[in-house]
Formats: sequence, C-alpha cells, structure tokens
Amino acid sequence: QVQLVESGGGLVQAGGSLRLSCAASGNIFSINVMGWYRQAPGKQRELVAVITSGVYTNYADSVKGRFTISRDNAKNTAYLQMNSLKPEDTAVYYCHAGVVGTRWGPMYDYWGQGTQVTVSS
Repeated sequence: QVQLVESGGGLVQAGGSLRLSCAASGNIFSINVMGWYRQAPGKQRELVAVITSGVYTNYADSVKGRFTISRDNAKNTAYLQMNSLKPEDTAVYYCHAGVVGTRWGPMYDYWGQGTQVTVSS
C-alpha cells in the first residue's frame, strides 16, 4: 500500500504564491508519474500538471507560465509552485502518483486526501 500526504494549501490573496508538496511512502519500487489535479465546487476534477520519472512535464493551459511542477525522486516527493494565483485557481488540489510496487509489477494509481487552496480577490 502507498500513502500520499499533501501539504502547503491555504488562503492567499490574488497575485500571491503557494507551494504544495506531496510525499509518497509505503511499498514503492518506482513512481512512474506524479501529478496534481484540482476540483472546484460544482466542477469536475481536472488535470493541473504532471511530471514523469524523467523530465517530461505537462500543464493545463490555464496554469502555463504560472505553475511549475517538480519532483525529488530520492524523497518520492512532488511539488507544485503556484505563482500569480487567481481567484479561479480556488479548489481542492489532489496529488496523484502512478506507483510500481515491485520490479516487474504493474502500476497502480494512488491519490492524496486533498488540500484546499483559496485565492481571494
């Protein structure tokens, strides 16, 4: 089993910054992909950013140029640096990890519990 623990959410004024962290622990051989998703009230969960075990990254158009995803493979931790925050960024942010538990095993999806990000105007 794998646990994802998120931290770093909170309340910030528009134009401000926050940094989210997601630490994975448990039965981990490798983490193929880590990512951040968000869900605003009344809306579906959407992709914010993903990063593979290499250097490939992908961002939602709405956050390109403002958010940066990174990871520390030695710590099994992903980060989301969020700058120039807007009220429309307000949502619960969820961490996702695609984890392989053994050398030749399959990849399983895991989710964090979510952290609230609120941007006031």
